[in-house]
Amino acid sequence: QVQLVESEGGLVQAGGSLRLSCAASGRTFSRSAMGWFRQAPGKQREFVAAIIWSSGTTYYAESVKGRFTISRDNAKNTVYLQMNSLKPEDTAVYYCAATPRPYGSRSYSDYNYWGQGTQVTVSS
Repeated sequence: QVQLVESEGGLVQAGGSLRLSCAASGRTFSRSAMGWFRQAPGKQREFVAAIIWSSGTTYYAESVKGRFTISRDNAKNTVYLQMNSLKPEDTAVYYCAATPRPYGSRSYSDYNYWGQGTQVTVSS
């Protein structure tokens, strides 16, 4: 099993920054890659970013490329999502997820384990 614990999100003004973290524990082979997804009210869950634990290779959705950065700290088994230049349309519940697949899948169905989700609200 894999357990994922996310940090609290928060309320930030447009143009501001926020960093989320996700601490992972459990079977390492079950979490070859980590991803961040988000879900706004009335919308489907969408891919935000992903990272491969071993290589650090990263993947981003076009909507966040250049503004968000995903990174990992292997020693702490923690993945981060640094969000800069936030926009009101970034408002959503953010989830971290783990997959045993050794690539950065953009499909939420490829992820077996999920964090509890954390609210990020960007005011205009």
